[in-house]
Amino acid sequence: MMPGQIPDPSLTAGSLPSLGPLAGISATTLTDQLKFADLRNLGAMLSPLHFLGRLGKRPAPIKAEMDEEEERRKRRREKNKVAAARCRNKKKERTEFLQRESERLEVMNSELKAQIEELKHERQQLILMLNRHRPTCIVRTDSVKTPESEVNPLLEELGAK
Repeated sequence: MMPGQIPDPSLTAGSLPSLGPLAGISATTLTDQLKFADLRNLGAMLSPLHFLGRLGKRPAPIKAEMDEEEERRKRRREKNKVAAARCRNKKKERTEFLQRESERLEVMNSELKAQIEELKHERQQLILMLNRHRPTCIVRTDSVKTPESEVNPLLEELGAK
């Protein structure tokens, strides 16, 4: 049928089974509409926008419900915004703390390394002094151990027992 053409009066409800449920109206009503040829109402009922508007949607909420829903969304967004800012600040503080701690440990590490080097140097100096003193020492040399041959004193005590 062409737009603007008067429908055939022989159409029955059974001849249009698929249009009725799709448009949201019964096939009998659709046939009656066709018979009376009220084309303006029929065009509005069968327009593609009419089909799209009804498919897969629930009834439109009233304005008060829409305002209430919008207010809930705003409150939820605001709470989320505050929580996100708090989370970012906490993360920033944690990062700064870890950075300060890392710097402190690096300084401590370098100080300890310097102390180790100083103690190694002092040990070398003491060994050198001992070796210089040994030839002039009156104490019997067979009872004195050199630092190079020295074993762990704890193991020596255990061996003596």
